[in-house]
Amino acid sequence: MRSTGRKFRAFTAKHLDELTARAGLSPEQRLATRAVATVLPFRTNAYVIEELIDWSAAPDDPIYRLVFPQEDMLPAEDVAQLSDLLRREAPKAEIEAAAHAVRMRLNPHPAGQLELNVPSFGDGKIPGMQHKYGETVLYFPKQGQTCHAYCTYCFRWAQFVGEADLKMAGDEPTALRDYLLAHPEVTNVLFTGGDAMIMGEPVLRRYLEPLLELEQLEAIRIGTKSLAYWPQKFVTDPDADAMLRLFEQVVEAGKNLAFMAHFSHPRELEPLMVAEACRRIRDTGAVIRTQAPLIRTINDDAATWETMWRAQTRMGLIPYYMFIERDTGPQDYFAVPLARAYEVFRDAYKNVSGLSRTVRGPSMSATPGKVCVDGVVDLMGEKVFALHFIQCRDADLVGRPFFARYDPDAAWLDDLKPAFADRFPWEK
Repeated sequence: MRSTGRKFRAFTAKHLDELTARAGLSPEQRLATRAVATVLPFRTNAYVIEELIDWSAAPDDPIYRLVFPQEDMLPAEDVAQLSDLLRREAPKAEIEAAAHAVRMRLNPHPAGQLELNVPSFGDGKIPGMQHKYGETVLYFPKQGQTCHAYCTYCFRWAQFVGEADLKMAGDEPTALRDYLLAHPEVTNVLFTGGDAMIMGEPVLRRYLEPLLELEQLEAIRIGTKSLAYWPQKFVTDPDADAMLRLFEQVVEAGKNLAFMAHFSHPRELEPLMVAEACRRIRDTGAVIRTQAPLIRTINDDAATWETMWRAQTRMGLIPYYMFIERDTGPQDYFAVPLARAYEVFRDAYKNVSGLSRTVRGPSMSATPGKVCVDGVVDLMGEKVFALHFIQCRDADLVGRPFFARYDPDAAWLDDLKPAFADRFPWEK
């Protein structure tokens, strides 16, 4: 297997026309797809194109839909305007201005990320840092603010569109370390993006090594889609062995190294290269936890999740989260109503063993915190959603149940109204 790796090759918006033609799209459909890609980012690679997508089923293939823009992801009038600009080869500045206007209507930074999550420290704010929950700090290393391929549903899409004002990125490992020392309540750091595993071993080492001597730090987490989109990173890439030695160093320093691996569909788990990459990572002492959002047209049925969780458990991975699609970007296109999401979760959960029931969800990462939908129940003659906080800005609310009126169309926390009270627990 170690001799079967190929060099990484990226495909971007300039390749969209030829690739969508391969999927059987008409010239007008291809133009509309390119129009969407002026607003939302597109990037994929040869591994995804040749190993994961079933081109005989495109454009309805779930992996195709996972990485390729669809024309109805944006309002029809916006797609028509942008298509017209592309058709008449308008100046680049005019196209970008129109795309920017559409982006600003898509809630590029949901849940108060910039207003509520970025902490002040020293003379100002630390670039590329978020601190929403007391024990956890998120860090966005500058060199990790891209991915091997972009998911069409990604709630971090604003990181990848080339607008500096929308991007979160930091390049100060010592500032991160100093912040942690000043905040002893922080016990774990999550490197996110983008994808930290786009970085080479020497660059990632710059960020990890300063943290290893901090006694307060119990865990280092790495949010990554690399196992699904480029497992060669850990098997055949030139620095694969050095990267694994770095992971061993983190574990030997007494830190729990956890890969928060995004797998959106069972097919991403099928290649032998993925199993080998997971084995090599786990052999370093690192833990691999899996998570993904529930996405319409890609994985919105119980059988898909059951298959995925069972395969992950066989591979020694730990199912961790089923998320709800966040209120940003093309949410209206991908979102599944909360009532339906709970049905999908329950119907998959009931068919897996206890080893797979480590998974939590369906969960919304909303402004006040991570809200889990526990079910739909009848209480005091009223049909309601039962919910609780897995995480919360107000730690006293974690684990406490609360209720919302049943709404079959609600797809996000903001769509709900409190039941048996005039306000939700976090509302003043």
